[in-house]
Amino acid sequence: MATQTTASCTGSTLLQPISEIINLPVDQVNFVACQLFALLMAVWFRLYLHPSKTSPFIRHVVATLLGFYLALFCFGWYSLHFLVQSGLSYSVMVFVGLEHMHKYCFIVTLGYLILCQITRVYVFDYGMYSADFTGPMMVITQKITSLAFEIHDGLAKREGQLTPSQKYLAIRRMPSLLEYLSYNCNFMGILAGPTCSYNDYMAFIDGTCYQPRHQENANGKENGKYKQIEPSSKNDVISKLCTCAVSLGIYLSLCKLLPVEHSINDDFVSSTPFHLQVIYLYLAMLALRPKYYFVWTLADAINNAAGFGFNGYNKDGSPRWDLISNLRILDIEFATSFKMFLDNWNIQTALWLKRVCYERCHINPMAATFLLSAMWHGVYPGYYLTFLTGIAMTMAARAVRHNIRPYFLVSDSHKRIYDVVTWAGTQVAISYTVAPFVLLAVGRSLKFYRSWYFCLHLLCLLVVVALPVKSRRQQAKEPRDGLKDNRTELDSTDNNCNQKDKAT
Repeated sequence: MATQTTASCTGSTLLQPISEIINLPVDQVNFVACQLFALLMAVWFRLYLHPSKTSPFIRHVVATLLGFYLALFCFGWYSLHFLVQSGLSYSVMVFVGLEHMHKYCFIVTLGYLILCQITRVYVFDYGMYSADFTGPMMVITQKITSLAFEIHDGLAKREGQLTPSQKYLAIRRMPSLLEYLSYNCNFMGILAGPTCSYNDYMAFIDGTCYQPRHQENANGKENGKYKQIEPSSKNDVISKLCTCAVSLGIYLSLCKLLPVEHSINDDFVSSTPFHLQVIYLYLAMLALRPKYYFVWTLADAINNAAGFGFNGYNKDGSPRWDLISNLRILDIEFATSFKMFLDNWNIQTALWLKRVCYERCHINPMAATFLLSAMWHGVYPGYYLTFLTGIAMTMAARAVRHNIRPYFLVSDSHKRIYDVVTWAGTQVAISYTVAPFVLLAVGRSLKFYRSWYFCLHLLCLLVVVALPVKSRRQQAKEPRDGLKDNRTELDSTDNNCNQKDKAT
């Protein structure tokens, strides 16, 4: 395997000719090729290494070795960082006492990720979007920190101290090194995730991930029908691959026609009416999102093809394969609130933030969660501007929802008007908030906000100040309500609580 260490590619150059033909960076070609290879291996893994035919040990070994091969092909020897990060964290889990193990593991894992991000950004390729080695490390960081907290919950806490979700996720024994590496670096999720719970992954490896859902979700005559049959993921995989093809086609067609950077072009700003600038920004962000739809949906399809991701049955008896899905595209594009957009975007990361930060932080959990999200994403200043703006947007959105929305629920026509207005407002607010995330640098981000006269920042401040301040009792109740809403969202994607789907 030929490798090179450059800013543009750190992995194999075997596919360089294809890269030149289709005019895409070789690192991106490597990534897509490895994901397609992983899809084929996933089908093979389910057919020939099925739990009924082979032992969990063999499944762990094969999944781990294939994962390391894909990492080496894409990132060369930079993939050793995956082993170093995992090894350091495992050492902390083994040698540090259970009382504080999760805290030290969190610091070591996140600190190593940030150190690698600083090195990559400020030493090698500042401002370049490439399939770099820190992307998989972000997912591994989620897995390691989740695992540490789940071990702490299972071995150092009493049952009464845990929520129902934490009771299911709690781990009652220390994972072996092979199980740990398989969970972190298996071929299904090494390149693009998504994050999953350790217990869900072990149930998949052992072949016990179907039976509980059969018993709890099937009813009547269907109980006997579905109890003995392992559900097929073929239809869901095909559907998700079609979504990938459409998303990739849209992205490649529009990404160069509608660059976000054009929104800060001096000639564009000076010659374009403000309302057209707003429309352009929305269209530019709309053209950018299919890239994430492609990556996350393909990753989901790979896991489903291997037999991982089963989440019970629908009312009509059809199997659901959305246990580790990372997005719901229609709910994103037609979101009528800031919260609805965030609940359906990068779902597994939102669950990780909720489990390791929001539920456990006693001082301003919302701000702490946004800060952790910014640190996890990277060291570009634009990330921090985005998440700081996100805090203001969230506070203003909550105020509007609690104080204004009830007046529009008196009739269906009023509700439809409210939905249309809030949809438009949500799309503009998301585009405005996320712009620095794409522009990256402080100068360009502030230039963008100046061209908009910081209007949404000022509007958020005005809304928070002008709307009635809630009583202490209401303020104390609101986080519980928020956690209840989030738990409902969790139940639709997590197999720890097989309850009814969340109603939008």
